Amino acid sequence: MSHSHTHAPGEEHSHSHGPESPQSPQSPGLPQADPVLQAQIDQDYIPVPVALGSDNTIALCADHKLEKCDDCNVDFINTNRLSRLLVANPNLLCPPPSNVISQKLTQMVTSTKEEGNVLFKAGHAQQAIARYTAAASFAVQRPPWEANQFMREELSTAISNRSAAYFDLHDYISALVDAETVIAIRRNWSKGHFRKAKALLGLGRLREAAEAVRLGLDFEPTSNVCIITSAIILRHLMTCLFCRNC
Repeated sequence: MSHSHTHAPGEEHSHSHGPESPQSPQSPGLPQADPVLQAQIDQDYIPVPVALGSDNTIALCADHKLEKCDDCNVDFINTNRLSRLLVANPNLLCPPPSNVISQKLTQMVTSTKEEGNVLFKAGHAQQAIARYTAAASFAVQRPPWEANQFMREELSTAISNRSAAYFDLHDYISALVDAETVIAIRRNWSKGHFRKAKALLGLGRLREAAEAVRLGLDFEPTSNVCIITSAIILRHLMTCLFCRNC
């Protein structure tokens, strides 16, 4: 229903008093997918038959009910790890920012590593190795949404200390393996190269040891442990040369 009336001399307009037609909210249109990119995605997409575990929280291969199956060419280990973490933390609606870390896990890694340090300083290298191994196993349990640097720093420190314990037991091969692992995790940390140089020195591979410590000094020229180790290696090399000349 509508009518008109005058508001001022010479001015009039009409009003509608009937029911107004509902206005639908204007929603922004969704962007159209790039057909070229969509074709590439569709081309690489391979459907994979999946079965659920008994608790309906993990994925398994449909044929053999395995998390990782070479025959089916599937690996759900990382996916299931994330699923278990989310199930174990029902109040976590979504992964937190990567700079938010689990303080409880940090405390476990630190305290276990410190237990190993106490044992090592007391001359119990074998028991220290067990604690360093435990600390390393805790470090790799960090959830996948946390920044990778936290895991790398904790893991490399624990493995570096274990390398020192193996060296103390004259197990130079194990010390070298751990040193190589540290370098693979944190190449720019001089301590890994220092551990490698010491292990090679124990094996009598002096030139390789000299190269290892040189790399460590390239990353950290002021590293005291590398400078001292370099001097020790140089002294050994000079001794070898002197003995040959004799």
